[in-house]
Amino acid sequence: MSQSAPADAEPRRQPALSPSRASDFKQCPLLYRLRVIDKLPESPSRAQVRGILVHTVLERLYAHPPEERDPAAASALLEPAWTELYAEHPEWQEAFDGDDTPARSEWLASAQRLLDAYFQLEDPSTLRPEACELYLETELSSGLRLRGYVDRLDVAPAGDIRVVDYKTGSAPREVGEAKALFQMKFYAVVLWRLRGVVPRQLKLLYLADAQQLTYAPDEAELRKFERTLDAIWQAILRAGESGDFRPNPSKLCGWCDHKPICPAYGGSPPEYPGWPSSLGAAETVLDRSD
Repeated sequence: MSQSAPADAEPRRQPALSPSRASDFKQCPLLYRLRVIDKLPESPSRAQVRGILVHTVLERLYAHPPEERDPAAASALLEPAWTELYAEHPEWQEAFDGDDTPARSEWLASAQRLLDAYFQLEDPSTLRPEACELYLETELSSGLRLRGYVDRLDVAPAGDIRVVDYKTGSAPREVGEAKALFQMKFYAVVLWRLRGVVPRQLKLLYLADAQQLTYAPDEAELRKFERTLDAIWQAILRAGESGDFRPNPSKLCGWCDHKPICPAYGGSPPEYPGWPSSLGAAETVLDRSD
């Protein structure tokens, strides 16, 4: 007689694709393998941690009544949010070890400047989001499962959908813009398949320079993008079966924690452990830091 699983056992998650993991594979198949399959640890930068902090404050700001969503409220949320995050993520503390008080104060002040820039782009007291930090998951007709988080979802009374994403960096040039829109089109496909409505607008807010980028997708474009996602997933599955996750050297390698073990730079990655039966490929908290 078979034994049932323990009541507290985590359910097995079906293999899935998220926007960050799809971008990883496009950027460098070996990076995808080391993050998703080997699950090697990575050290966040101060900029990444600051991005998480700003996202957290904006999410909590929208929990306030509309008339209380002002710069003073956002500023009041900053220090408590940082204290909480710092306690919850001891692995981040390495980025701040030995930090003296003036340097820490300046880092928090840089987060405050990003929040101030947000209020140059939007007046949150006039907005009524349906959700913030919304988890989305759907399965395409091909069987590919998609997962991810959107920073904010606005739905008008008439049913029009706007997807909003906060970026704590500067507005990108053309190549970076295409990468940002890849992420937003991913969310648009998921929402379209979940709700049967093509989002009217995809909106990116760049807080470092108070710029914004808006884009209006259409159904034909999202159908084509679905095929792109299916092609990426099939390439991942082929690499998973063969173990051939090749490095793709680029200028981004200088920021990669795994460069010392990359064959492109004379290193050796761990022995390939094989394709797992379940992949938690959803966005992580660090993926939502930009």
